[in-house]
Amino acid sequence: MATSFKGVHYPESVILYAVYFYVRYAVSYRDLEEIMAERGVDVDHATLNRWVVKFSTDLAAEAQKRKRQTANSWRMDETYVQVKGQWAYLYRAVDRDGRTLDFMLSAKRDKAAARRFFKRAISTNGTPDRVAIDTSGANLAGLQAVNVIRKFTGSGGLIRIMQSKYLNNMVEQDHRFIKRITRPTLAGIETAHMIRKGQIAANGKTGFQQFASLAA
Repeated sequence: MATSFKGVHYPESVILYAVYFYVRYAVSYRDLEEIMAERGVDVDHATLNRWVVKFSTDLAAEAQKRKRQTANSWRMDETYVQVKGQWAYLYRAVDRDGRTLDFMLSAKRDKAAARRFFKRAISTNGTPDRVAIDTSGANLAGLQAVNVIRKFTGSGGLIRIMQSKYLNNMVEQDHRFIKRITRPTLAGIETAHMIRKGQIAANGKTGFQQFASLAA
């Protein structure tokens, strides 16, 4: 379904440009207000905030549908980030080639949060053959809980669990880009990062053009 811009008093292309620039680069809303003014668009920072919050989540959901197929060997990790002045745990997973699989914010770092993340990632990417995690007992327990459900429901083979700091270096390195610009609009930031990594079919389009095409 195409993103609806009904009731917005600016052209769709202007809105998408503002949202993309905000989620792709480390700029504030005040900075973005100045950038848009330099391009002849008079829009205040509060309106820019509403655009980002309103549209980035829809575009992120569409990106998940359109992203290229990922590998069935995963690397999963969590990191500590600050969002809206509050500290939270950001769960993330990439495949063996570094392509983004899924992400989730959680107030807690425990078995329940890890299990919830794995169930979410599997629902959007399919079941992996193996998952590499660090030495976290909570992540191990969460993944084991998923395997228990799979075993007793007969929903497929068990996921091979590999606890290895070395194998997890890839996802830990991938955290760096996201943590550099983490804001309340995490979904949009992850989407821009996916485009940067070539996970959306480019067809000769620039990063912004790929981002804008998600609204169509």
